[in-house]
Amino acid sequence: MSEQTEDIVGLVESVVRPLIDFGDDLEVVASEAQDGTVLVEMRVNEEDAGKVIGRQGRAIKAIRTLARAAASRTGTHVEVELLD
Repeated sequence: MSEQTEDIVGLVESVVRPLIDFGDDLEVVASEAQDGTVLVEMRVNEEDAGKVIGRQGRAIKAIRTLARAAASRTGTHVEVELLD
């Protein structure tokens, strides 16, 4: 995993952790596709999923925007997904 990918994972984790009640259940993993796209996948306790998504999806949209902005410095495409 590249240093930039680790930075993006750290960013996502540092933004999500204050939003949730069950911090021990937070898992953030990233993988890189052959085309250079970074896929960041999060798992949270099912009780915290609504907090991460936010009203009308605003929180998850903001998290995706931050991750993409951080990756744009090097022209990398990032996808952030919340897994069940």
